[in-house]
Amino acid sequence: MLVLVAHPREGSFNHALTQRMVATLERRGLDVTVHDLYAEGFDPVLRAEEAYTSGQSAEQVLAASNDPLLAVHRRDLNAASALVVVHPNWWGKPPAILAGWMDRVLVPGVAYRLDEAGGEPTSLLSLREVLVINTSDTTRHRETELFGDPLESIWLRCLPPYLGGPRVERIVLRVVAEADAAERARWLDDAADRANRLLTSDTNAPSR
Repeated sequence: MLVLVAHPREGSFNHALTQRMVATLERRGLDVTVHDLYAEGFDPVLRAEEAYTSGQSAEQVLAASNDPLLAVHRRDLNAASALVVVHPNWWGKPPAILAGWMDRVLVPGVAYRLDEAGGEPTSLLSLREVLVINTSDTTRHRETELFGDPLESIWLRCLPPYLGGPRVERIVLRVVAEADAAERARWLDDAADRANRLLTSDTNAPSR
């Protein structure tokens, strides 16, 4: 199980959600790997030599990266059977550090294989489930009617084919800035419940 959190403030509600879910998963005896992208100082900047999307030669180039933290993230994703991602909605997109994580980790030879740029990807991952939790200060009506909910497109339509077509569930908590302690407590309980449902049908399945 791989858990990513992308928020710069250590005491953020995103971190509280992450901690609650991780505790829930660990109580089930699951092997949970947590990456706090900001705390780790993950470098989101895509290098020129990494800017490839297809072809076996690209896979060879990408495999030669000398960034040790990047190698850890790629390895952990490749070993995961489920992915949990917690991040705020900033301008209808993930924080830049998470967008950079996608650019540098979800690459040919790691997440998928794509022989031709216009072809269909073949996933190299074993992900069966993805749980995405977004915090937002935008109302549901404004997000969907005015902006078209870009994060919905990213997580439910753009990424799944490259992740092997896992079941994806996305939860949006809003409006966080106006939520009182009782509502935040309910959100924490709900996040723990959603996390507890992950991989419940095959908890004892061997990991890769």
